[in-house]
Amino acid sequence: MFLIGAVLIGVVVGYLCRGRIAHLASLRLRFLWVIPVSLLIQLMIFPLFSERPLFPYATSSLHLLSYALILVFLVLNYRTFPLLIIGIGSLLNLLVIAVNGGYMPSSPIALARAGSEGVAARLLQDGVYGNVILMSEGTRFNFLGDLLYLPRWVPFATAFSLGDLIVALGLIWLIAWGMRRAS
Repeated sequence: MFLIGAVLIGVVVGYLCRGRIAHLASLRLRFLWVIPVSLLIQLMIFPLFSERPLFPYATSSLHLLSYALILVFLVLNYRTFPLLIIGIGSLLNLLVIAVNGGYMPSSPIALARAGSEGVAARLLQDGVYGNVILMSEGTRFNFLGDLLYLPRWVPFATAFSLGDLIVALGLIWLIAWGMRRAS
């Protein structure tokens, strides 16, 4: 949900810079289909609108696979400069997820402050919930985990990582930049 806000901000910034949304079609992005496949994998393995995921098997492996697919897309499109920024954020996320067994360490305090008390409680109770693991002394690279948060009154409020923030900034830049481009 955090990235939906980034997309909306990117469109607003693009329009403020006198861009047109139709110009996004002129971006020459190869293997764009990889992005929805990666997102579909994540939608299937994480509980979003219910207590259980649609596919509750091999969560950590499929989580890592979804990031690998995104990185393949980013490498194949390295000439689109804003994607390099998105790639840096994605690599940071992949790093922390990989060293923590396929899960993102998440702070229950950040989750609660973002309005996700239920997720925070479940995380404290079970230690793992969806794609996150309880941030503790036993998790690694906690500074790259979900420590940051948007307050609950902000639309799409959530806890997020430094990598997520860098991805969001790159996405805003990509959209605004792409809207300014003429074919």
